[in-house]
Amino acid sequence: MASVLVFLAIVLLDQVVKYWAVEVLQPIHSIPVIDGVLHWTYAENTGAAFSMLSGQRFFLILIPLLVCAVLLCLLLSKRVSHPLGHWALVFLLGGAVGNLIDRVFHGFVVDFVDVRLINFAIFNVADIFVTVGAGMLILYLLCFSEKAEKKHDD
Repeated sequence: MASVLVFLAIVLLDQVVKYWAVEVLQPIHSIPVIDGVLHWTYAENTGAAFSMLSGQRFFLILIPLLVCAVLLCLLLSKRVSHPLGHWALVFLLGGAVGNLIDRVFHGFVVDFVDVRLINFAIFNVADIFVTVGAGMLILYLLCFSEKAEKKHDD
């Protein structure tokens, strides 16, 4: 039950903040939070990470749908029982669904977090959850998966 609530909270938070970005940021484009370091800047991304595959809408909907199906199957099958792996899958699924909603209904993903200090790509809440979830999944696979446990037993 907690997994469902966290998943829904991720998707809701992502969509509410993107709605705010469309309503507030789109007309004015950017608001400095810490000038020259962090800005809220409205951007429409028709591609994947760093605008790769820009304009490939069908592909950018199909692949995430398949990934979401795999993540959901893994969660429902309870094959990943360690909490780190479990929450990694929930974070990945929530972030993927958040961006998928944008792609399906708008044809692009709304981005707004603009870290100017390091001249990084503009991103959104769903991207944060996908990135954190991916990091958690890597840590889980390296340290807590069955294969890692077997290596420690040898």
